[in-house]
Amino acid sequence: MANHISNSLYDNMEYFHSALKISKSFDIIYRMLPVGGRNACIYFIDGFVKDDIMEKLLEFFYSLTPEDLPETSQDLSQNYIPYVEVDMLEEKEEIVTNILSGVVCLLIDGYEKCFAIDCRTYPMRSVEEPGKDKTLRGSRDGFVETVVFNTALIRRRIRDPQLVMEMLNAGESSKTDIVLCYMQDRADEKLLDNLREKITSLKVDALTMSQESLAEAIYRRKWYNPFPKFKYTERPDTTAASILDGKIAILVDNAPTAILLPATIFDILEEADDYYFPPITGTYLRLSRFIIALMSLVLTPIWLLFMQNTSWIPEWLSFIKVAGELHVPILVQLLILEFAIDGLKLAAVNTPQTLSTPLSVIAGIVVGEFAVKSGWFNAETMLYMAFVAIANYTQSNFELGYALKFMRIILLLLVGLFNFWGLAAGILITFCFMLFNRTISGESYLYPLIPFNASRLAKRLFRKRAE
Repeated sequence: MANHISNSLYDNMEYFHSALKISKSFDIIYRMLPVGGRNACIYFIDGFVKDDIMEKLLEFFYSLTPEDLPETSQDLSQNYIPYVEVDMLEEKEEIVTNILSGVVCLLIDGYEKCFAIDCRTYPMRSVEEPGKDKTLRGSRDGFVETVVFNTALIRRRIRDPQLVMEMLNAGESSKTDIVLCYMQDRADEKLLDNLREKITSLKVDALTMSQESLAEAIYRRKWYNPFPKFKYTERPDTTAASILDGKIAILVDNAPTAILLPATIFDILEEADDYYFPPITGTYLRLSRFIIALMSLVLTPIWLLFMQNTSWIPEWLSFIKVAGELHVPILVQLLILEFAIDGLKLAAVNTPQTLSTPLSVIAGIVVGEFAVKSGWFNAETMLYMAFVAIANYTQSNFELGYALKFMRIILLLLVGLFNFWGLAAGILITFCFMLFNRTISGESYLYPLIPFNASRLAKRLFRKRAE
């Protein structure tokens, strides 16, 4: 077949030299060598190869005599080449993809198969604890950008033959490796087939933003709904626990994050610390996170409602009234601060680490004390918005924080325009966004609250003793 390599080494070399642009790409290297009295050529990417292993392989190939060389490629692959991971390839495109992925490919004159020796290594950082997904107690390792190391971190925690690591790829140019991790006897087979079909049928040139590009490609419905459809984690222990619970984890090469499916609002609000402490402490942490997330959504809209209707404020709450003179309407103050907080976040992200502390001090002084003295903001407005800003950091999911932020801005605008009925309408809109949202498997986003399941809901809210 035209797509298969031939038994002529030089015909094969002519094709691969042209396909790989050998004369233009300095890092794609080929080397001629004798293997058992036959001419051979080896292709590899400079920087992806372990030098010590290559030296031993070359030493072995140079030492082969014609009498040592077996007649069949299968015999040579299984019994002679002294390396663990050796595959035989025959399709030209597959060989090109393997070479560009860092696999060493050996072509020998007279053989109609290519020997793919997977002795590659990728530049990577250490498996240190992720900066965003930290725990007070627990393991201190985290995912890295190399998918093989990430699967090993999961395998280390689940030593069960039912654990399956299924390799797929997507992207016409990038051919990005994607791994589906699941327990064969616990995962939803229908969801698994659906994911496999969507990934294999993707018609994209490249997953330029790795897991986010994949997430948007496999879930295209309701893009306008800001509530997250996936749970992301950089922690191997969280991923392993979710897989054991019947969920499917998706690992994308070049991304230090696992996507956990399916994910409800209760899954997204959970954190590893809930399980690394005794039941009563874990329950307190979980309920505190739920309550603070709710308060971050409704605190400023309810306070704005009271400021627009001061006669509704009971005597024992009279201290919440604005004490100073109002130069800027409260609604405008709150909206400005919503955007100002994001501005400070972006500044902190793009500030060199050595200057981040001075920036925080300057921002705290200027935005705090001087902003109040200038008359732009009142002290009460600054206080409530400071609580909201801090409350966003009580849960680790970045997308959920911004979903609550968007809903809060809608609530503020509706309260400013329609008073109490605006608050009621805003809460209803927020609830509908969650109610009509669906997980990727089509289940309710609010399960086990809707549809109601008392035992499952109790398990979600209260940390029970491990069985």
